[in-house]
Amino acid sequence: MTSTYWTTVASPLGQLLLTAAPDGALTSLSVPGQKGGRVVRDDWRQDPGPFREAGEQLAAYFAGELKEFRLTWRTDGSVFREKVWAALDDVPYGSTVTYGEIAARIGASRAAVRAVGGAIGANPLLVVRPCHRVIGADGTLTGYAGGLERKVRLLTHEGVL
Repeated sequence: MTSTYWTTVASPLGQLLLTAAPDGALTSLSVPGQKGGRVVRDDWRQDPGPFREAGEQLAAYFAGELKEFRLTWRTDGSVFREKVWAALDDVPYGSTVTYGEIAARIGASRAAVRAVGGAIGANPLLVVRPCHRVIGADGTLTGYAGGLERKVRLLTHEGVL
């Protein structure tokens, strides 16, 4: 029996690849060419059924009608990464935070900013877990696993740029 379901969803960012666990919990959302993004494996099962709600919410988000995703998801990272990813969930639509602010939110030292950046870069749920809202301390749009052009598109869509 397969443990991973997948489908693709059209978006302004390109075809999004979504994966889910058998219980329907979203486990990843990748964009084409994403650094560290998932690719379909032979033992996965293509089935759009578990992704109906995610597809509807993504369509509403890109149409400007949804500002906060309400999906069930499950990620598999270290305790540190899970803390960082959870902190991303608290960054509101239409705003940005710095890597240092995320480090402070999780109680990490200033020296941990690089590790925070690594965890953010490894976020398996692009768009729905808003790592695109994290910027450099000087306000620059630093790295994004989906590519800086997509980060600009997302922040422009949210009214930040």
